[in-house]
Amino acid sequence: MAKAVMPIAYVVKKFLSDIRWFSKLVIGRPLREYQLAPAYAILDSVLNQRGMSFAVVFSRQAGKNEVSAQLEAYLLNLYQRKGGYIVKAAPTYKPQLINSKLRLEECLDNDWNRGQVRGKEGYMIFLGKAGCVFLSADPSSSVVGATASIMLECDEAQDVDEDKWEVDFTPMAASTNATRVFYGTVWTSKTMLAKICRRLLVDEESDGRQRVFYVDWEAVANEVPQYGEYVKQEIRRKGRHHPMIKTQYYLEEIDSEGRMFDDRRQALMQGSHERLTLPIEKAIYAATLDVAGEDEEMTGDELRATKPRKDSTVATIFEVDLRTMKDPLLAAPSYKVVDVFMDTGTKHTHLYGKLRAYFEHWQVRRIVADASGVGAGLVSFLSSRQAFGARVIPFQFSPPKRKSDLGWDFLTVVETGRFKMYRDDGSEDWRDFWLQVDECRYEVSEGEEKRMKWGVVDAKIHDDRVISAALVAELDKLKWSLPGKSVIIEADDVLDEIDAGKF
Repeated sequence: MAKAVMPIAYVVKKFLSDIRWFSKLVIGRPLREYQLAPAYAILDSVLNQRGMSFAVVFSRQAGKNEVSAQLEAYLLNLYQRKGGYIVKAAPTYKPQLINSKLRLEECLDNDWNRGQVRGKEGYMIFLGKAGCVFLSADPSSSVVGATASIMLECDEAQDVDEDKWEVDFTPMAASTNATRVFYGTVWTSKTMLAKICRRLLVDEESDGRQRVFYVDWEAVANEVPQYGEYVKQEIRRKGRHHPMIKTQYYLEEIDSEGRMFDDRRQALMQGSHERLTLPIEKAIYAATLDVAGEDEEMTGDELRATKPRKDSTVATIFEVDLRTMKDPLLAAPSYKVVDVFMDTGTKHTHLYGKLRAYFEHWQVRRIVADASGVGAGLVSFLSSRQAFGARVIPFQFSPPKRKSDLGWDFLTVVETGRFKMYRDDGSEDWRDFWLQVDECRYEVSEGEEKRMKWGVVDAKIHDDRVISAALVAELDKLKWSLPGKSVIIEADDVLDEIDAGKF
């Protein structure tokens, strides 16, 4: 007896009756359970015209964009005869919206839709009469006139300007009271996404309908063990309380401004080792240098006593401890401050001699030096073949993103317990360092760059010591060799030599 063949209309209806089936059998990439939960809630609102708003807040790289693309593909299939529009917004057109558009096209490249999909004007995708429109939410973009009759979406909502959204995008859903979906990752409490989540949580309490879907890294790891291993490595690399780890994986908001080094971080920075005056045999030393201007009339204590005090040139000597590279939880060097040099006002031609002698005394392997502005000439002298040559690594504080990145990178070293200041030796150097650390403030911007302004704002205190210390983050980017090696060797070779007792 011949096997009965199901009518194609039945098959199509079956596939389109549930996004779980559509995801698995049409697209070929089944959504996971934590992805299906918000997808079902959003579809219920769209198909029953409830006009609800949702926040889908996943940990970084957990698949929120896949949820969005599959929802778009599913709705285009459902509405291809009836017609209508989905509007998708993001902070930038390139690369964010282009990536979203490519992801949707990939979802529609299946046996059911292939050959029926068409693009228009470079920013629209159509399936039959239904279309998805991709519009930039950059404050300078012109987006007036679009209508989100099916659904209005906002990707990376934590980086979107709130005024831009309210003026240009919110009205797009008004005529049909379309469902609105905000995707993103936690940042500060001042972002549009954070405000929307707080409002939606209040709405949840009033009617019991879930609107906010928080999925942290541990929830993802329950279904995707490989993802869990990746995040664990990131936590070990940056530290549990690093702002990027807290926000992107644990979904914990950070303050938009405040003390950069709170009591917990200061405790991590305090070492138990003594300050040194001489290098120890076989130890590896490196230096960082923050360069200040010179003064024609006053120098030293006299200049530091002026109000406000003049900025000083500060060199910090670190012992680079490679043994922590063998620790699987760190897998990176540690840096112990063993001495500090400070000079105020000396002409750079004379300062060069002091610094050269100081660095030679400590037999430094690397010197990260501030080559911005007034420091350029001095660093050029130190980089000469007659001095330290390629051992000098110039660092520019401009554009502003460079200092922002340095701040984030320094927090990584601090949060993993790999920066240690020598214990109290009763010196002004020690007291001034901790004063500057305590007075250091930060302010993070909203927007995709996650830029951080940081430093000591009190002109009477300055931040020369903390800046010099922070430059250790540039040392942390290097591959380190053992003493006596003429070339840089790989970390695995370092560990082999440690195992063999050569270190």
